[in-house]
Amino acid sequence: MKNIPRTFLLTVLLGTAYFLPALAAPQVHVTVNGQSVSFPDESPYVDVQTNRTMVPARFVAEKLGLKVQWNGQTKQVTFTKKEKTIILTIGQNRALVNGEQITFDAQAVIENKRTMVPIRFISEAFDAQIDWIADHALVVVTTPEYLKVVQKGTWIWDATIIKTDQEKIFKFARDNDLTTIYLQIDKGVPETVYQNFVRSATEKQIKVEALAGRPQWALTNNQNQIKDFLSWVKAYNAAVESEERFAGLHFDIEPYILAEWKTNQKLVIENWMENMRFIEKETKGSGLKITLDVPFWLHLVKLPNSNYSMSAWLMEKADSVVIMDYRNTALGNDGIVANAHTLLREASTLKRQAIVAVETAPSSEGAFTTFYSLNVGAMKTELQVAKEKLSHYSSYAGFAIHDYKSWTELDAKSKTKAP
Repeated sequence: MKNIPRTFLLTVLLGTAYFLPALAAPQVHVTVNGQSVSFPDESPYVDVQTNRTMVPARFVAEKLGLKVQWNGQTKQVTFTKKEKTIILTIGQNRALVNGEQITFDAQAVIENKRTMVPIRFISEAFDAQIDWIADHALVVVTTPEYLKVVQKGTWIWDATIIKTDQEKIFKFARDNDLTTIYLQIDKGVPETVYQNFVRSATEKQIKVEALAGRPQWALTNNQNQIKDFLSWVKAYNAAVESEERFAGLHFDIEPYILAEWKTNQKLVIENWMENMRFIEKETKGSGLKITLDVPFWLHLVKLPNSNYSMSAWLMEKADSVVIMDYRNTALGNDGIVANAHTLLREASTLKRQAIVAVETAPSSEGAFTTFYSLNVGAMKTELQVAKEKLSHYSSYAGFAIHDYKSWTELDAKSKTKAP
């Protein structure tokens, strides 16, 4: 048989079995940490007798970094990473995990000189996560290290709930792997409440960004409102302990909602640019990261007397953007993936981070713009597919779900409807 290389993670045990694949089995695709895995000879397959999925060990292994050794005499495959070792024997549904025998419902097999091993058992033993997206015959393998890198955020527009619902917020954050909260600043909320919330978030490795903005903030005659916000955040951060500080400034301005956008777009853009220069100047040296919410179509808007896109210009003034890509399907000409491509390319060129956002609130723009009428399961499936397609962009930094209130309501509704 062919030698298995030294690096590894593995196969798909949405099953496994000691049977040959059926010719009618669907083509299975595999991604590891957002990267597609290529199989040059023996392809993954679903065994029709067991409804289990099998994948060649070698090629998934190369993406996951396990040491692999093959013993032809004993027909055993050994996988090692740090202090953990797993030994599988071809044709058996037992494994040795650091010397302890563990039984599972699958067997390692040899198929056309390729070793096929049960990925669910082994990858979970190495703390990796596996998801099966049936509609796309897609296996998604994610390591803990990768989960820590990819961001997941949401907006909290009502700051008063950080006092009344703090425990609920952090439980939801934990259950949904949140890494960032965009928290609107309400000066009516005591600073001590912000301190307590941000400190608790920091302890849970969740970043909190100070959120503010309205369409009128694109106009220079409202620059004082921006200055007040910046002054408040800078004064707050200077007065509190490091673990109580906001990680950055998050602006949601959206001037295209203004009536002036239709009547004098050039003037609005010029004002918007002037206010962004003001923000850049006022925050220089503050250590505050700047994030901007932008619609996915903003590249179509050009600077006055130029072919340069407004989206790229804004990225130059910020550290990251959240692309408001409000669609409820990943694929298709008007899906999440297609709509995000241009801004992700711009962000990659400019070495900026880009987070792709979806909507869960009801929308007057059409049911296709939100997951409101669907469920969290459907949203998770579409985001997994989108992630697999978008992860090759160096700028891709994760997802955001708008907003906390609507998302929690959708989550509760989905659980109520679940069988």
